[in-house]
Amino acid sequence: MDAVGIIAEYNPFHSGHEFLLNQARLISQNKPIVVLMSGNYVQRGQISICDKWSRAKSALLSGADLVFELPFSYAVQPADIFAYGSMKILEQLGVSDLVFGVEDDQIDYMNLGVKISKLAQSSHIFKDYTQTYSTQYNQMLIEQIGYDLTQPNITLAVAYAVANCSLSRPLRLHAIKRFGSGGHNDKYIQDIVASATAIRRQILYELNGDFSKLENYLPKEELLWLSKQAVFPNWEMMFPFLKYRLESTNINHLQSIYQMSEGLEYKMKAEIHQSHNFEDFLHKIKSKRYTYARLRRLCLYTLLDITCDDIEEANQIITPMLLGYSLRGRKYLKKIRKSTNLPIISKVDKKNSEIGSLRLQIKVDRFFEQLIGYDQNFGRKPFEVR
Repeated sequence: MDAVGIIAEYNPFHSGHEFLLNQARLISQNKPIVVLMSGNYVQRGQISICDKWSRAKSALLSGADLVFELPFSYAVQPADIFAYGSMKILEQLGVSDLVFGVEDDQIDYMNLGVKISKLAQSSHIFKDYTQTYSTQYNQMLIEQIGYDLTQPNITLAVAYAVANCSLSRPLRLHAIKRFGSGGHNDKYIQDIVASATAIRRQILYELNGDFSKLENYLPKEELLWLSKQAVFPNWEMMFPFLKYRLESTNINHLQSIYQMSEGLEYKMKAEIHQSHNFEDFLHKIKSKRYTYARLRRLCLYTLLDITCDDIEEANQIITPMLLGYSLRGRKYLKKIRKSTNLPIISKVDKKNSEIGSLRLQIKVDRFFEQLIGYDQNFGRKPFEVR
């Protein structure tokens, strides 16, 4: 089978994502475009500003043929695990090509991935506890490969390339140069294509309900949906729940939380009571050893009560959920079901809700549902775009 894949978050879906889908269509010709999208929680430990269904529909209306949900157990992870899980699922979905946006499209990512995969990358080689793992990893790449890969989209692109080397059937990689703003450090909308971070900041803190200010940056349908949305989930909204979780949970249980290590449970318990908001809390537990993204993910695991056993169990049986499809996508889906052992979920019921990664997905979405007020799994069916 042949299809073009995109790994995405769409938080929210904006004109830069629309541009990448258009580029994917040029590459794919008549091949279906398969999007593997994070659900209601995203890679750097954030909650999505709008739900997975509306984001999937935006992608379908902009040219995607199939949109699947990337399970939480891979979606909220460091770049290497996020990339590995995503690439493995795309391979099982019959995807032959991966299209991704980067700041530098002149790098030979296929070759770079091969070089890096041959290096000793185990975390035990990094012994400087005054620096984060990612800083030491980047220094290793500068010394041994000659590349400085600190831009967020290049970091993910390299992770895709390295993960690609582990596949039994590696994908063809197509790097598309992003135009407009950069990555996760953008704070203000200045270009015709803005970063998702800048758009979120505008929605949460600066628009005061006037969504017309975003009309140059979002597709019309997305702008309309966002303008009607009553609640925009964010960490400040979730902070009281995190505070309750940390103050009411004993140390022994906190130690079982996924990626809790090196006494962080004591530090978090000690600092939470005097913290006024989430950013204040992050600053208090921050050290040179951990990035903010690492700590944000840990806070999310803690809030949602995600243990090591939860992640291990989820990854034993990966069950991607189908969020939507086009007519071309429906035809391709029939071929996928005949050729893969991957249990694709198109409707959640009592039986399949207890299987593999879907069980964890339902657990974490229960919290999201409390914030927005409507179901995310049971009673939902994939969008069909004609």
